[in-house]
Amino acid sequence: MSKNEITKYRLAQAIKTCMRTTSVDDITVKSIVETCGVTRQTFYRNFLDKYDLINWYFDKLLLKSFEHMGSGRTVSEGLTRKFEYIQEERVFFAAAFRCDDHNSLKDHDFELILKFYTDLIEKKSGAPMDPELKFLLEFYCRASIDMTVQWVLTGMQKTPAQLSKLLVSAMPARLSELFLKLGLLEKLSDHK
Repeated sequence: MSKNEITKYRLAQAIKTCMRTTSVDDITVKSIVETCGVTRQTFYRNFLDKYDLINWYFDKLLLKSFEHMGSGRTVSEGLTRKFEYIQEERVFFAAAFRCDDHNSLKDHDFELILKFYTDLIEKKSGAPMDPELKFLLEFYCRASIDMTVQWVLTGMQKTPAQLSKLLVSAMPARLSELFLKLGLLEKLSDHK
């Protein structure tokens, strides 16, 4: 990891520390750099503002969560692993999702999950997705992001496995059939 990358991660840890006691809207660059022990100039060499830092770290976490998701054999297993990872980083995700008026974290998550599923389907099927299936996938991804945000913001009452099971059962029939055919989904009776 480069020195620049190390500094960015240190700044991310500092904002995470600040998020434990302060809303994102009330966190200042001054509080971030004081927590981190660096100068304002160091901060601004790496990020435009606190939202740029949040977006950068959010991107790193999402990519890591998708790595966890991609290590699952099935959609259900992958989602459970993703939610376990989000649970580990709950302070950051909760604060970041609460503050979506300044940055589009939900949209960013949607774009990443849509690309993840699209790439997976096209790789497994060997063909581009047809427009109707693409619409169903977009619909499903938007809904799953909204439910993930709700889960995070309401205190994660369900376990990652419970949330995963609910999201899989809510999948549109045609999409579910394709995932079954591609070996990416167990039959619902298999994971009751």
